[in-house]
Amino acid sequence: MTRAATCAAAAALCLLAVGCTTSSASGPPQTEVYVAGQDGVHTYRIPSMILTPTGALLAFAEARRTGADDAGDIDLVVKRSHDGGRSWSAMQVVGDGGADTFSDPCPVVDATSGAILLLATRSLGADREDAIIAGTSRGGRSIWIMKSDDDGATWSQPVEITSSVKRPDWTWYATGPGVGIQTRSGRLVIPANHADASGIHRSHIVYSDDGGKSWALGASSIAGTNESQIVELADGRLMLNMRNHPPKDANFRMVATSDDGGSSLSPARADPALVEPPAQASLLRLSTVATHGRNRLIFANPASATRERMTVRVSYDEGQTWPVARTIHKGPAAYSSLVALPALTIGLLFERGDRSPYEKITFACFTLDWLTDGRDQPAGVATRSEALGMPIESRAAAR
Repeated sequence: MTRAATCAAAAALCLLAVGCTTSSASGPPQTEVYVAGQDGVHTYRIPSMILTPTGALLAFAEARRTGADDAGDIDLVVKRSHDGGRSWSAMQVVGDGGADTFSDPCPVVDATSGAILLLATRSLGADREDAIIAGTSRGGRSIWIMKSDDDGATWSQPVEITSSVKRPDWTWYATGPGVGIQTRSGRLVIPANHADASGIHRSHIVYSDDGGKSWALGASSIAGTNESQIVELADGRLMLNMRNHPPKDANFRMVATSDDGGSSLSPARADPALVEPPAQASLLRLSTVATHGRNRLIFANPASATRERMTVRVSYDEGQTWPVARTIHKGPAAYSSLVALPALTIGLLFERGDRSPYEKITFACFTLDWLTDGRDQPAGVATRSEALGMPIESRAAAR
């Protein structure tokens, strides 16, 4: 990176931090990124967000052209922000299959090269999920990758990687949705999910050790898991946080770990602190002891039996407990994507509305101080929320 580019990136990152300092008692500022009906698109779904090496925010989504269904004419689109999410570029189509379905965006940044890699899934627009799972559809699900070397301004042509990451007996397949990660070893890891003709769903992992040139299939989790997100723990293990599918009488996020970079997974367990409708959720690492004095994981999902109450949580013990929780939007809400910003600030791109979760995709930006009600402390000092053992919302109600 040139000196001028480095300075520009530093300025952009500072702007991101400043943009999140306006959080108030009424909640963080929220900006509408995608709105149903705009740009000739019936519904926008499946948000995914990353921060580029130069400080730009990229907000991906599915543009469902003619209806809200998961099948049909669906394109992958992106908008860019260079001012911390205050304003956004015009919509750019990065994956267009004509009348077919181009879906499930899952980007990852390769810090070594600065490249942005976008994995996605394709199928015929006329093929619905139930037929694909049963093996009675006209076509199947294929997996593709695109690359940007210029901060998301332009993208390569899609390249198919299906044979490397999908087994022959798998019918359904979806990348993410959400984001991938790069581990400390440099491995790129993408969460995904699949089903076979029996209708059994499982989360699984794919990875690359050469910057995205080639991909390999990792481990699969237990039956009844689905859309997932992954994080690297402080001890180097990976933690996969998964949705229930099909729904159960009581739905909680399922969690498994890997001590070999995703080649195998531990038996999955339910996390009773993480209730879900079910739906997709978001998970990321905000900090470590080395970077900001304390290990912090952030989690977001609609914390309810139905798709509502978009809630963000904090864990200080690598996902064993979640003592801090704060609701961003109390009304209808569904899928989300978290992004770690400078100075312990957090961005959230999520589906929300007044009557339906799918009216808008909104960007919210907030500080860790606001999220924890000023009670975040360095390692070794118990916060008031931890001492009381209840989320911020419960404490507020008890005052």
